[in-house]
Amino acid sequence: MTPPPDDVSGAVGPQTLPEDPDERRLHELGYAQELRRSMSGFSNFAVSFTIISILSGCLTLYGYGMKTGGPAVIIWGWLGVGALTLFVGLAMAEVCSAYPTAGGLYFFAAKLARHNAAAWAWFTGWFNVLGEVAVTAGIDFGAATFLNALLDLRFGFEATPPHTVLLFGLILLLHALLNTVGVRLVALLNSISVWWHVIGVLVIVTVLAVVPGEHKPASFVFGHFENQTGWASTFYVAALGLLLAQYTFTGYDASAHMIEETKGAATAGPRGIVMSILVSLVAGWVLLVGLTFAIGDYEAQASSPTGVPPAQIMIDAVGDALGTGLLVIVIGAQLFCGMASVAANSRMIFAFSRDGALPFSRLWRRVGHRTRLPNNAVWLAAAGAFVLGLPYLWNSTAYAAVTSIAVIGLYIAYVIPSYLRLRAGAGFTPGPWNLGRLGRPVAAVAVCWVMVISVLFMLPTSSPVTAETFNYTPLAVLAVLGFAGIWWLVSARRWFTGPRRQGSIEELIQLEAQEGYT
Repeated sequence: MTPPPDDVSGAVGPQTLPEDPDERRLHELGYAQELRRSMSGFSNFAVSFTIISILSGCLTLYGYGMKTGGPAVIIWGWLGVGALTLFVGLAMAEVCSAYPTAGGLYFFAAKLARHNAAAWAWFTGWFNVLGEVAVTAGIDFGAATFLNALLDLRFGFEATPPHTVLLFGLILLLHALLNTVGVRLVALLNSISVWWHVIGVLVIVTVLAVVPGEHKPASFVFGHFENQTGWASTFYVAALGLLLAQYTFTGYDASAHMIEETKGAATAGPRGIVMSILVSLVAGWVLLVGLTFAIGDYEAQASSPTGVPPAQIMIDAVGDALGTGLLVIVIGAQLFCGMASVAANSRMIFAFSRDGALPFSRLWRRVGHRTRLPNNAVWLAAAGAFVLGLPYLWNSTAYAAVTSIAVIGLYIAYVIPSYLRLRAGAGFTPGPWNLGRLGRPVAAVAVCWVMVISVLFMLPTSSPVTAETFNYTPLAVLAVLGFAGIWWLVSARRWFTGPRRQGSIEELIQLEAQEGYT
């Protein structure tokens, strides 16, 4: 593909171009091949599919869904949100094919903006960082709640906020350590994770279908509406219930952030984005239907003392021993998911720091010579996620707030490049994977949907609103927006120019040779 004119600096003879097309394209976009390119297209898909993780997002917010709309919103909301998310993913994938770099969304924004490109890149990048950190917090906090529920049921390790936060910290520590070992291990574990999720869903659904003596009727599964929020409006409560599905469908930008480590990047990355959404849409719906049929005592299970209704549903439906086995499947999937999220988050931090946009960027952009991994960025990703989970010690709705932050932060970052792609019109040069004439209509639907959810998930989820039930999502979003905005006005607008070229293509080749990357 011929790159846009602004991507290339200097005349380059054909003898200087690397033979590998992925490395050549990365050079054209201004970056050296610092990270090891060893991931296959399947591994790239596996990262996004693992982060979406239907066994994590669906089940960790299932209790929230039982109170905000119940089965009707859980089942039908999943399909509706999944379809609209596909529009967002398709729009992102088309732009990703044109600019296959680890910077992902903020790089896309810089290249597509007709005016004030640096500002668009700056704010897109900060929303992406916020969303990535929040989704990592949400995933690993969900794993901690399920693990605490299992330990409570089997060993009496009570499911209290301090215990859950302790487990949360230990899980983040594990994931940071795994992500400093090597990209091949992460790729292998992500590949295993795909089959763990697919086979795990089949096992859970089959057991819940066969073992229990009784099931809820279809009319209940597909039509029962439940409202335990304190709000009177059915429409408002149903809209709030969409968070279960929308939070689950996050993190698929990981395929873009891992793209500098992927072979056949310009096609493998976009396919990873789209296929991760499609496979999750189908498998997640099957899981939700199977679990909802197995509900017994709705009131008791929705308010389970473990704090994890799906765990109570499984135990009540199939007994302690078999239920524990199903919980282990779920927890394993959540641990895979968190590991992949830390990997993607660290690549975003690395890429943003490579362009000087984070405080102490020189520290976060360092790559280990032996592992060729951004180890410092890995630890920053884990530490940031831990900080976001701490309010659970005093706020009962903290987990819903973290998931809302993840959705809003990520989806604003997701849709800015799509909005700019709409404005660019014929000025956008598509990559080898593109939507043709459908590109602009798909982007328009994506932009409209993100505008809706960005308002929706900042609204209060419980009534009356108190210190314990306050949705602190707007505060977190405004804090990051305020910090990024003030820093931009006071300082960054004078020195941040957007994605920086690391040098001419000849200089990039020399840099790779000097650092031992080639």
